Amino acid sequence: MTRPIPRRIAATLLAGLAIGLHPMMSWAQPAKPAAGASAELRPIFATVPDIMEGKRLADVSCMRCHGANGISVSAGVPHIAAQRPPYIYMQLRAYLQGARPQSPMTGAVKFLSDDALVKVSAYFGTLDPPRPAPAPKPAPKAAAQKDPLLAGKGVAETCAGCHGDNGVSKTPGSPSLTGLDPRYLVSAIKAYKTGQRKDDTMKALVAGLSDADMGSVALYYALQKPARAGTPAAGDAAAGKKAAGACAGCHGDTGVASDPANPSLAGQDAQYLATATQAYKVGTRKDETMKSMVAALDDAAIKNIAAFYAAQQPQAPKVRRPVSLAELTERCDRCHGINGNSIDPMVPAIAAQRADWLEQVLNTYHTGSRKSTAMAAMTSVLSEGEIKELAIHYSRQTARAVTFIPLPSR
Repeated sequence: MTRPIPRRIAATLLAGLAIGLHPMMSWAQPAKPAAGASAELRPIFATVPDIMEGKRLADVSCMRCHGANGISVSAGVPHIAAQRPPYIYMQLRAYLQGARPQSPMTGAVKFLSDDALVKVSAYFGTLDPPRPAPAPKPAPKAAAQKDPLLAGKGVAETCAGCHGDNGVSKTPGSPSLTGLDPRYLVSAIKAYKTGQRKDDTMKALVAGLSDADMGSVALYYALQKPARAGTPAAGDAAAGKKAAGACAGCHGDTGVASDPANPSLAGQDAQYLATATQAYKVGTRKDETMKSMVAALDDAAIKNIAAFYAAQQPQAPKVRRPVSLAELTERCDRCHGINGNSIDPMVPAIAAQRADWLEQVLNTYHTGSRKSTAMAAMTSVLSEGEIKELAIHYSRQTARAVTFIPLPSR
């Protein structure tokens, strides 16, 4: 979480060494902040002898994992060269005090004094930053990354003839695709592709879809406005309401399922619902739970239940519209600086950081295993793909060193 910087601290972007020198400080004394400065800022006040001692300590305690000059060559281990010294110091203290989970870092700092942590932190701040990760070779146009909604809309064009322009069916026997959670719709598409669900037309239509295509079209339909299918229902909806009581546990009282693994039935085409129920009953659609639930239903009861659900109002699933990489990085840059080059001594720079490390850290905030109110809020809405995309993006940014210069009191 970002903390305000004391007024006497001026942050200036430079391409040189990240070192803070107080003009009135004696080299013989350990690093000590000026009166009124936060204790976390001690590394900014380090002297040249402090930094030289920090190098000696780093060579003994840090080089094996973080690499020579703080450039990591080990998967899952971050670069720390040119990192903001107060931030490094705060994290080392957190390991020393047990505020961070047990790891090799715990053992590495166990026998270091607080003064040693200050010196090591100051030393790493003086080093040249890591180089950005190389950008990938240009991909062929056919494999270029697409906007998932535009990609989904393109796939959906082949579906409109049976399932309606926006996924609301007007063809008896064809299901509506709006109102379905994307995870359920993807699983249904895969079932047709593998032949688990028997339908030669569907199998042919989905045969060429990749997993990304399935995810995109399912997301597209999930974000369309749901409506009842524009098809007739042959059964008695009132009688169907009574018979549907046993279905509510999985599909909801009015056919709006709360579990993404179960389809919502509200507003669905009645003929399709009746046909699917019959398929579960006779075993041409495989699902032991469904088979046992519908085994005792006769044709009239099946039609009535289908009519009841067809008359219900469908609801949109709880799905977030995708956020572009530009929008995501704009949010991150508010704290971490333009392109990940933080000028706040308490906030880490993430430009040119290892992508695997960034991904790992974002996931720990996302799951709550690493605590930060601000980072928890930022990562809670991110998908696995967005986390990976952010990590790769910042690993390719050019890192800039920063000099924090404490000014003498007036």
